[in-house]
Parts: sequence; structure tokens; C-alpha cells
Amino acid sequence: MRISTLLAFVAVFSGSVAVAAPAVAADPSCHFLPIADSAASLKKAQTVAVLYSENTLNTQEYLERYHAVAMNGAKNPQLDSRISQAFVDSSDPQRAINWLMGSLQKEFASVTVYDNLDAAVQAHPDVVVMLDTYSRLVSKRNSQVEARFMARFYDANLQYIGQAEGSRTQQMPSVWVHGKAAPQIAAQIGQQTELQVNALKQFDASLKALVNADTARHVASN
Repeated sequence: MRISTLLAFVAVFSGSVAVAAPAVAADPSCHFLPIADSAASLKKAQTVAVLYSENTLNTQEYLERYHAVAMNGAKNPQLDSRISQAFVDSSDPQRAINWLMGSLQKEFASVTVYDNLDAAVQAHPDVVVMLDTYSRLVSKRNSQVEARFMARFYDANLQYIGQAEGSRTQQMPSVWVHGKAAPQIAAQIGQQTELQVNALKQFDASLKALVNADTARHVASN
């Protein structure tokens, strides 16, 4: 990569250093207390109310800020378009949420997001889901990329049923090195997208296993 391109790359994406990775909230923000095992099972005919945990809200804000930096960098004519596009694609703030909601919609009859627990309970859903997500992307000071997704399921009385999850962590080689070709840098940045998708696929498999296991138990008990 040419020196001018490298300098543009560093100048633009040093802005991502200011986009601090979201802090991980303590467990109480991610589930209801006290937790007790529920005798309820998960079924495809159920209505589901979804709540976003503090981690999820913080992660969404982080991804939106990171994505804004990437979009701004894409306007720089000195920056190779393959590199800037890889940053834009890998920081899509809607990818994970849309995927997770789509996964839930495939498994249940109705899925609705609510702003708070009171609103969710007043809707009288069969199941309440606390959706907990965390993502961390590469920056000049961070080379460890993470994607963690978890859905905790509760019955109408907020008693714990089970959870589905998917996660991936990867230590990325530095992309801030002179001498690397633009396609190589773009490919490395693109690994962030692959990591997120792999974690989401793991979540899907976990969700299907949870629902199928509950369905099998329900059939066996009848």
C-alpha cells in the first residue's frame, strides 16, 4: 500500500479509536431475578415479547458510531475503496439485530420488540425473551474482534425456560502496517463480518436445538 494511502487509512480510521468498545453490563441487566426453572416449553405457536438488554443497547450505539466513522472514511478519495467498503460492511449496525429477530420469527408465531418490561407483560405474551448482544471490532488500539449473542427465554410469569447462544472471538493480525496490499487489508477487515456471521449461525443452531428439545419433551409428556 502506498504511503499516501496508508496515511489516509490511519487518519480516517484512527477515529475508530475514539469509539470505545461497549462496556459489559453486570448480569442483572441481562436477566430477571430471581431465576427459577419453568415447567413451560417452547412451541412454534407461541407469541414472543423481546426486550433488549443494556449490553444490546450499548452495542448498538457503539456499532452506529463505528459505522459512521467507516462511512465518513469511504468518502476519502485517497483511501482504497476495497478497504473502506470492508469497514462499512463489517460494522453494519443492523446485521445482528435483523438476523436475530429473523431467527426468532422463524421459530415462533409472533415476535414483537418492547421498550420495557411493563409494556411486554401487559401484552400477555406466551414467552418473554431478553436479547443480549456484544460486539467489538478492530481499531488502532484493539486487535481482538468479538461477537456474542444470547437469547434468554422466560415464561409468562418470568420464570426461566432456557437460552440460545452463539459467540466467536478472534485475534486479528494488525492491518496498520506499511507494506500490506490493499486487497490483503480488505480481506483481513472482512474477517470481522465472517466472525459475526459464524456467531449468528451458531446462535441459530442453538435456538433450533432449544425449541426442538422442548417440543420433543412436550410430545413425550402427552
